[in-house]
Amino acid sequence: MKIEKSLILQKLFEPSDIAILVYFRIVFGAIMLWEIFRYFENDWIYDYWIEPSFHFTYYGFEWVRPWPGDGMYLHFIAMGILAVCIMIGFKYRVSGALFFVAFTYMFLLEHARYLNHFYLISLVSLVMIFIPAHKAFSYDSWRNKKMRADFVPAWPLWVLRIQIGVPYFFGGVAKLNEDWFAGSPLNLWLAERADSFPIFGQFFTQDWFVMVLAYSSLFIDLLAVPFLLWRRSRLVAFGVLVLFHVLNDRLFSIGIFPWFMIFATLVFFDPHWPRTFYKKFTSSQKPHPTTSQIMTNNQKLVLSLFLIFIIFQVAMPLRHFAYPGDVSWTEEGHNFSWHMKLRDKDTSRMVFLATDPHTGSTWELDPEDDLTSRQISKMSTRPDMIHQYSHFLAEKLRDEGYNEIQIRVELVSSLNGREPQMLIDPSVNLAAEPITILPKSWIVPLEKIT
Repeated sequence: MKIEKSLILQKLFEPSDIAILVYFRIVFGAIMLWEIFRYFENDWIYDYWIEPSFHFTYYGFEWVRPWPGDGMYLHFIAMGILAVCIMIGFKYRVSGALFFVAFTYMFLLEHARYLNHFYLISLVSLVMIFIPAHKAFSYDSWRNKKMRADFVPAWPLWVLRIQIGVPYFFGGVAKLNEDWFAGSPLNLWLAERADSFPIFGQFFTQDWFVMVLAYSSLFIDLLAVPFLLWRRSRLVAFGVLVLFHVLNDRLFSIGIFPWFMIFATLVFFDPHWPRTFYKKFTSSQKPHPTTSQIMTNNQKLVLSLFLIFIIFQVAMPLRHFAYPGDVSWTEEGHNFSWHMKLRDKDTSRMVFLATDPHTGSTWELDPEDDLTSRQISKMSTRPDMIHQYSHFLAEKLRDEGYNEIQIRVELVSSLNGREPQMLIDPSVNLAAEPITILPKSWIVPLEKIT
């Protein structure tokens, strides 16, 4: 036990070149600035947060609401300024903390806008608050020469590596299911995109090609981190990952995620490598090795937080095993678990029915009265969003005088090419079902008949 503790101390607190942290700070700020520019360029701020009259919220964050008026535009302008501040290392700690709050607030505003890379950016921006990436090649270090350092403890780099490695590994773990082993839903998506690839598109409908891609992506995800950590295989592994992300960008509309991961994956290389591209950034300092095996109070705190960080990174992706049924069908525990491109759900029927028990009358409600087409599309395959909207409808009808209104939903959906079936029990009054993170008995279990 003492040997293991000494090894942990050595790995976490040995001197590490700060160059890699500086590189990541600059790249992170630049990519965030690019992402914010895209929202202005495509007018997404209006489409996603100003136009809708109703917003799907996350459990426990129902109180988060968009800014009124032009507030959301000002919010994104502020995020752009903060991204620049992070990039140049201006008031880095404060800028990083404010960016984390601002981005996470934006992320929590609309459940229908959930994307895995938004969740990743939120986590990374939180981590960066505690990483001393501003102690070199920054405005802060230029103004305060006493803070300058060419070497820092290794734990910030390991935190970054873990945070970037988690989506790879657990993205692979999520692929360990019977559908992916059978090449589904990849076969459906490739067939749809065959005409977009003049040379390789002819293979997209062939089973052998689908299986090669399915199993290749599985092993790439599972083995990416080990092969990146091993010096001999690192360069080859990085080349494979670049091709993997470029192909994903060509096949799917996943925004900045492939490019962010390409640049972020370079944190697995030797910490000093950025110095080879910018000679003025070459250090004349020598690292001061940590030889003491007795932990200081600060080291104990870092080690405790590091262990909490590890537990969180493992528990969140695996929590869906606490729920019954297929997570791609029920969606319970699906978000925040790195389940990326694993399901193709098609809803052929979605009807909201309101019943007044006093008169016995039943009538259909139109979601287009409250939701955008994107919100309706996302909701149509997600029971938790259906449930939330049912509560909203009930509240709206109560305001109109229907005090004991009942809301039922007829929802027929298909998962990964299976025969359509009921996703929600149409006999259940969803307005009376409490919104909770516990398993939902009104979700109809998936029949595994293809």
